[in-house]
Amino acid sequence: MNLKPIKRNIFAVVKIISTMLITSAIGLESWNIYAVITNSNLPSSLNPIFWIERFALMSHFIESIIAAFYASSRKKMPIKYATYTFFVGTIGLLELFDRENDY
Repeated sequence: MNLKPIKRNIFAVVKIISTMLITSAIGLESWNIYAVITNSNLPSSLNPIFWIERFALMSHFIESIIAAFYASSRKKMPIKYATYTFFVGTIGLLELFDRENDY
């Protein structure tokens, strides 16, 4: 049984979900920063969500730094691939290091 089509479909779904969640995390962090600047109070029940989104943003940021560092060795534009990896996460790194796609 060939698993490549299944892997491709799963990667596509995860990329879409990851992009939506990271964009939402950026929005949440912007809301939190705005609340701090304007001295507004946010519900304390959102604190665990803020910590989870900060962890996700930092993880994706570290992955994008790794992608930017190795992108030129894979004949990719570092800034463009770092941005892509920031939004899609680990799948961007897996695609970068995939040996089948090397020229």
